[in-house]
Amino acid sequence: MSKKLAIIHTTPVTIDVLKTLAKEIMPNYDLMNFLDDSILPQLKNNGGNLKDVEERWIQYALFAQQLGADGVLSACSSVGGLAAKAQRHVSVPVMRIDDAMAEEAIRMGDRIGVAATLPTTLNPTMELLKNKAEEIGKEISLEALLVEEAYERLMLGDKAGHDAILIERLGNFANTVDVVVLAQASMAQVLFSLSEAERKKFLSSPRLGMQRVHDILEGVS
Repeated sequence: MSKKLAIIHTTPVTIDVLKTLAKEIMPNYDLMNFLDDSILPQLKNNGGNLKDVEERWIQYALFAQQLGADGVLSACSSVGGLAAKAQRHVSVPVMRIDDAMAEEAIRMGDRIGVAATLPTTLNPTMELLKNKAEEIGKEISLEALLVEEAYERLMLGDKAGHDAILIERLGNFANTVDVVVLAQASMAQVLFSLSEAERKKFLSSPRLGMQRVHDILEGVS
């Protein structure tokens, strides 16, 4: 019998990206995708208060477990902090897409840039990096880049405009830090527009996150 991975999305943008990676990295798993595209607008309007969406998100995790999921993945960094809270109610692993990325960023440098197109994602990602650094006793400095106009283009269906704005802003930002973390999985695709040399300074969550999910569910140390 195939194992099952449930992925909770807050935007349709992450569905195909993670489906492709799961097929490559975890081909023996069946996927269940849950999408609630009302969460990000709600967080944008309430200042990023996760309390307003916490119960709903945990219910998705519980439902995934009831349907036989062997693990649950949060595809959205804005609600990444809810994974640990859901874990108190769910017996299968509840993981967040950006954990592995944060750990790799801290390994790569002391000056870490965090780029986001949503303020609701920027702050949780910076908090995650701070916590990961504290866990290993490393001092880091964080620089933030918020490109809200790129998100607005994406919501209008203008992916090319989204990518063009990001590429322009990211190039300058990368010169000021050791490594740049892309706070949203939806930003990862822009890296394919950069040269191989430029890409070395950027980290995105989808591949690193999916590999971590595989390792956790397969017991790989």
